[in-house]
Amino acid sequence: MKIRLLALSLFASSLAFADDIKQLAPTVVTATRVETNSFDLPVSIDVVEKKDFEGQLNMTLSESLIRIPGITAQNRTQMAQDPQISTRGFGARSTFGVRGIRVYVDDIPLSTPDGIATPGNIDIGTLKSIEVMRGPFSSLYGSSSGGVINLRTQNAPIDPEIGFNALYGSYNTDKELAYATGTSKGIEYLVNYSRYSSDGYRDNSQNEKEAATVKLKTNITSDTKLTMLFNWIDQKANDPGGLTSSEVYGQNRKMSSANNLAQKARVARDNRQVGFNLEHKINDHNFVNLIAYVGERNNLQYLYSAAYSSSTSGSGLGKSGRASAIARDFYGTDIRWTSNNDFMGMPYQVLAGVSYGYQKDKRTDDVANNGEKSTDTTNSLCAVNGATSEYISNCYKLRDENNIAYNFDQYFQSQISATKDIDLHAGVRSTFVTLKNEDSLVGSPNNTGITYKYRDGNGKITARKTTPVVGVVYKASPTWNLYGNYGEGFETPTFIEMAYSDTTGNGPNFNLKPSTSENYEIGTKFFIGEQAHANIAIFKTNTYNELVSNASTSAYTSYTNAGKTQRKGLEASLESALPNNFNIYGSYTYLDAEFKTPFTTTYNSTPSYILSGNRISGTYKEQLYGELSWRYPQLGFSTSFETRSNSKVFANDSNTVSVAGYTIFNVRAGFEQKIQGWKTTEYLRVENLTDKDYIGSIKNNENTGRYFEPSAGRNYLIGVSASYQFK
Repeated sequence: MKIRLLALSLFASSLAFADDIKQLAPTVVTATRVETNSFDLPVSIDVVEKKDFEGQLNMTLSESLIRIPGITAQNRTQMAQDPQISTRGFGARSTFGVRGIRVYVDDIPLSTPDGIATPGNIDIGTLKSIEVMRGPFSSLYGSSSGGVINLRTQNAPIDPEIGFNALYGSYNTDKELAYATGTSKGIEYLVNYSRYSSDGYRDNSQNEKEAATVKLKTNITSDTKLTMLFNWIDQKANDPGGLTSSEVYGQNRKMSSANNLAQKARVARDNRQVGFNLEHKINDHNFVNLIAYVGERNNLQYLYSAAYSSSTSGSGLGKSGRASAIARDFYGTDIRWTSNNDFMGMPYQVLAGVSYGYQKDKRTDDVANNGEKSTDTTNSLCAVNGATSEYISNCYKLRDENNIAYNFDQYFQSQISATKDIDLHAGVRSTFVTLKNEDSLVGSPNNTGITYKYRDGNGKITARKTTPVVGVVYKASPTWNLYGNYGEGFETPTFIEMAYSDTTGNGPNFNLKPSTSENYEIGTKFFIGEQAHANIAIFKTNTYNELVSNASTSAYTSYTNAGKTQRKGLEASLESALPNNFNIYGSYTYLDAEFKTPFTTTYNSTPSYILSGNRISGTYKEQLYGELSWRYPQLGFSTSFETRSNSKVFANDSNTVSVAGYTIFNVRAGFEQKIQGWKTTEYLRVENLTDKDYIGSIKNNENTGRYFEPSAGRNYLIGVSASYQFK
């Protein structure tokens, strides 16, 4: 109730000052793949602009996405795992990686064919905007698209520019960024490099990351344009793990899990990807696009494993951990044709395309003595991530396999202005996905002292689905649109979810089925006077064969298909310019996500009964974000005050463990100076002003009771940036 009152008062304050300056809806490309004003689209789509994430640490998308209605973006206060991002409850079950949401950078996928996204591959400092689409039209991007996040990189100016940014903060955090951009001999270029390191808020959460981006754009002819985008990251991070209730509330919330500390839980990853976008204008009404990309990713993660910590086989295995390595190669392409014209006086646009994506993961899973490397070759050894010159002492191989996934999709999308007041939109996508496992351990004997039984892990899962979507926009007036839409969607299991068929290490599970969904949405978009802009959407989603965790131990988690789930709710946002250079923005989300059919899961051999009406873990019923900003142009000063409020959330599907809601406050302020070609900025940001103890994220259905990932207390960032543009 308190959150609702805060939301209503925020909107009421905006309405009181609705007559000062004009607020225009942003132009987006994600919904139609062609630049379109978002106000005229029958979809829920919002944009986070560069001004909204300046002055932040900009290391994870969760920093910027918390302002978007319908999005849950949790700050895990550690960098060993990807941020937890979900939209309308899709992806809420994820503990590792982003699932159920398709992520792109300049239309180049950051999501793999099996449905896991890796948004950490892009340097946020290179972005000009982030487009976030929810609802039925997301299914036009294929499987596992409960929503779409499209990161848009900056365009180069005509005049060359160089710049530098240095940022320092709590927990020995520091980040430096340098870039050069401009246009030379007809080639637009952006070169960006950043380096980051921090001790982290919690024990055993030290982390560091380097990232580089190169973007080149040139006109091959007057009708043909080519864009190249290259991204590289190298990252290392310790993993403090989750805490139990007694640890986080009764001991030291900054502590690391003792087992993660003893077994040196950590990750090392690197990623390289290059993509090309060739745009060709056939004539004034027809255009073609060819997008192609290729890359490789290595991920070596040392995980806590209680299953083998008591083993007496081999020296030192009493403190053994698991070394899980993935060496990934991936590539793909997307070819589409776009046409626009008039038919009997009715403007229309049609778009048709095909896309293909491929990934091959060389995956090994070993039990090792603290994950330490050794040159001792007298024991049964495992090479680390393919490096045969370096070995892990007392290492027992649990997995050695190739995970291969590919998709082949065809899609069609159209829109037509049936009358001056009614626009019709429709689309369809046919998706074919294959998940294949090639097991190298078939027939291998059991390892001495380890209760692990190898079995034939060869097989595959194949999914085919055609997902239609339709929508209509009614233009009640030049400043007020009403819309409605319907679409179907589906989500395939990821390789993480199909890895094991039970909790003894047997697997993979080829019996998993894709989940399917029916999505409904109605909404309105309107301007209040010419000063404020508001969006309101009501949605409902019925999902069948929901993918859920089934059985779990400290070593393994298996998944299954539950019955029916339902998500329904409301999203609202409003932005308004106020007198005297004030501006206010607010967003509110209400989400009721629950299981509609009962089922049973097992944790540590204990049955857990999931009742009809239980909430889906990790979904917040209410979320509120508000921001009041002010500028004083005479001094180049700007400041903003932010508030974020989340309701209670359940940490497991049985709803026996919950985390209390919280409200936190942040403030940022800065000065900007412009002298000839120079622009300098000094800024300060303080988060969690009241130093509130709260749980910022949870590890869903964590079987050992380590559900809780506490967020930082009061902390600060201070930085300076300088740039020079040559004239």
